[in-house]
Formats: sequence, structure tokens, C-alpha cells
Amino acid sequence: MASLRTLYSGSSGNCTVIYDKDTVILVDMGKSCRRTIKALSEAGINVADISAILITHEHSDHIAGLNTFLKYYPKLLYGSPDTLMYLKDNELIPECDTVDIYPNELINIKDISFKAFRTSHDSVDCYGYRFYFENGRSCSIVTDLGFVNEELIDIMSSSSVVALESNYDRTMLYDGIYPIYLKLRIDSNFGHLSNEMCAKTMVALAEGGTEKFMLMHLSLENNDSNTALTNCMGLLEDYGFDSCEVHVAPRDELSVVLEI
Repeated sequence: MASLRTLYSGSSGNCTVIYDKDTVILVDMGKSCRRTIKALSEAGINVADISAILITHEHSDHIAGLNTFLKYYPKLLYGSPDTLMYLKDNELIPECDTVDIYPNELINIKDISFKAFRTSHDSVDCYGYRFYFENGRSCSIVTDLGFVNEELIDIMSSSSVVALESNYDRTMLYDGIYPIYLKLRIDSNFGHLSNEMCAKTMVALAEGGTEKFMLMHLSLENNDSNTALTNCMGLLEDYGFDSCEVHVAPRDELSVVLEI
């Protein structure tokens, strides 16, 4: 059955696995190769079964383990042309097979198809992904973005499952120890998504038919799982979507499996 699961997720590293039948796709690899292989083993996934790796963008919490992993386990690497070029130019990946993908281009990898879409983040180029399965259902992953507009809602609308960034609580951020320039960067349109904006986005997606959510990429310093979950669940309940299933992706452990 088509499923989504995070191997780890947070400001210190992100990796998500999408699988269906004999197809296994990793999205990002933000912790070490050793840590990722251990997580794959805990999830019952053999490295040899990985069909491809998709990269959202070039920041270290999304590619830290990629160089070593690809040296020992060559896999087809997909990403935006600018992101892949950056990784090659800065020797952040070894010589390997890469595939440039463009927004709204439908790509097929065995039993799974997907499309990329751009998000607003202070990187070379940043993608979210929507995956399509033979059962007619779909899921979306969006880990880094400063804001959500109607275009993004439309792109993700009717996804059965959405893994969405809920990075920071604004009060915790501005009361915290970060320098002001970093606080402003995080809270900008090219930074990260707050719990409040994540909750509003979830309501809009629930109105479009989304049934399950995974809250991802929580900040260690400016958020916690209870704050994020309470904020998002509270707003869903206010709008009558209390039947939605909502989980928080653990920072250093496997998440629950969300069937799609």
C-alpha cells in the first residue's frame, strides 16, 4: 500500500520515504549516511530497494548525508537544475547520475509519479513535491517555505496526505536567543512556516479533501511538538475538521506510517 514516513525531521536534518509496491523514493538526506542507513534498516527498507532520491534544496539539513551515501550507494538523483548544479559545483555530491526536473513536469518512477513545484525559501531553488499513486490517491511534501499562497493551495489541494512544515512558534522565536537578523530571516517570506500559518494552510487543505497531516521540520529552539500539534489541531477543530489525522514527525526517530 502507498505510504509516507519520515526517517527523521527537524531543523537538524530531514529525510522522508515514499513507497508503493516495489518503488521506494527518498526525499532529502539531511543527516549522515550512517544515520540514514540505520533509520532505513529500522523501517525495514533495504538500501538496494531505493529507486531514486529527490532533493528539495541545497541547505545542509537536507543534503548532509548525500555525498557519502552516493559514493557507496549510487542512486539516480532528481532535483531542480539550479540545485543540482550548485551541488556539483561545490562538490557536495560525487560524480553520479542526475536528472533535472522542472515545475509541473510529470515524472514516472516505476509505480509512482510525481510533480515538483517551487516554494519561497532563501535557497538557490526550492521544491515541494506531489506524488501520485496507482490507487488514484496522492500526497504532498513541503518542508521549507516562507509563505503559502492560493497557487500553492491549489497545487496541493485534494492530496490525501500532506507533510507540511510547522517550523516555529512566533512568540518562542522572538523571545528566544537568536540574533534579530536571524529572527527576521526565519519570519520572512523567504524563511520558514510558522505554526500559525501551517494551521491556516491545513484548514484550507482540509477543505480540499486532505485527510491526514504530518507536521515537519520543527525548530529545536523555537518550537516543540506539543505547541505545534495544539496550534494546528485547535484551528482544525474550530473549522469542523477534528476528524483529520495529525502527527508530528520526530526529530531523531521514525515517524508513524501514513497510509495513502
